[in-house]
Amino acid sequence: MSEADGNGADANEPGGSGAYGVRVVPMEAGHADGVLAVYRLGIDEGNATFETAAPGWERFDAAKLPGHRYVAVDETGRVLGWVAAAPVSDRCAYAGVVEHSVYVHPDARGRGTGLVLLRALIASTEAAGIWTIQSGVFPENTGSLALHRKAGFRVIGTRERIGRHHGVWRDVVLIERRSPAIA
Repeated sequence: MSEADGNGADANEPGGSGAYGVRVVPMEAGHADGVLAVYRLGIDEGNATFETAAPGWERFDAAKLPGHRYVAVDETGRVLGWVAAAPVSDRCAYAGVVEHSVYVHPDARGRGTGLVLLRALIASTEAAGIWTIQSGVFPENTGSLALHRKAGFRVIGTRERIGRHHGVWRDVVLIERRSPAIA
């Protein structure tokens, strides 16, 4: 990911991801409204998370690792999507393992926005010595599973009937990306 201008990666630069008109920049408090709006859209669709409501910014901000969260913005600065990671455990053995979330506004899907966000996360986590990025995805969220496969994630397995969502038992597909750069 090129950061030549210091403001983030432009996906239209040589070597960019192909997400036309999208820049990836570090997530900041000024992005809060856009980030939470995209999160709410994902929640409302019903196949993104067990959550039923987006948290407030303070809770969201406190739960995510500061060096591993990004937003994709268009030329006007509108948030098109976001990616963020959180530690899976405070035990030192798991210091190199994070769980991530990636959300893309419905209007920005299918244009490479999610891939550019995942590539930014992969670059930042590898630079920090993090060897595993993991997540759980509802099997019905085929777009997310395809996106993650394209970004180098693999399916570990399925946790069957792991939780209830609006009173319905749901399965979760466990995915991970093990860094080839971290020995």
